[in-house]
Amino acid sequence: MRPLQSLHRSRHATRALAAAALASALTTLPAAAQRADDVDALISRAAATYKAARTVSARFEQTLTNPLTGSATVSHGVLQRQAPDKFNFEFTDPEGDRLVADGTWIWVYTPSTAPKQVIKMPLAAAGGVVVDPGLQFFDAPTERFTVRDGGAVALGGERTRVLTLTPKRGAAGFTQATVWLDPDDGMLRQFETVDGMGVKRRVRLTDLKLNVPVPAASFRFTPPPGVRIVDQKALTGGR
Repeated sequence: MRPLQSLHRSRHATRALAAAALASALTTLPAAAQRADDVDALISRAAATYKAARTVSARFEQTLTNPLTGSATVSHGVLQRQAPDKFNFEFTDPEGDRLVADGTWIWVYTPSTAPKQVIKMPLAAAGGVVVDPGLQFFDAPTERFTVRDGGAVALGGERTRVLTLTPKRGAAGFTQATVWLDPDDGMLRQFETVDGMGVKRRVRLTDLKLNVPVPAASFRFTPPPGVRIVDQKALTGGR
């Protein structure tokens, strides 16, 4: 009798394990689907929040890491945006460097590395996403990217949700991006991009404010006297 009882117990145990596995499978699939829905909802909320902002003002810390040279450079400054097509990166370190989109032109002036020249290019030719760090992620995100959940992460004492964005097709300016978003309102707190050469750009945003007054002068650039203007439109035959 004991061997028979043992066999019955073994069969019961096997059935119990199978039932547990089935129950686990049935509960895991909806949970995964729910997480996918949460990710889509969060990136859509982030896009809506960013696009609804008439103005944006923030401080930034930018770290560029180049695996080819093994170097990493850190810079700081203030960024300002006015919808739909004006933007200003004003560096305090290195002091004097600026990248300005005035609605028609993009001006790139980096006296820290090229003090005798400024680059001028048509905004329409460059595309707003080149300048606008939010728009490059939030312009039709679910259509342009495969979005994956990276989990919850504390950033500077604040809750964030990390998402990774992989371009589905076409040129996005990066091969992969990671964004740190406020889980409640979708506000962008930090982002990181990796380009085709492996160069990593991480930007941390602090003192972030939406819909605050931004001086019109922030989006104007006047080349300093004696600086050579490199007109990209002329170089490309007006394109």
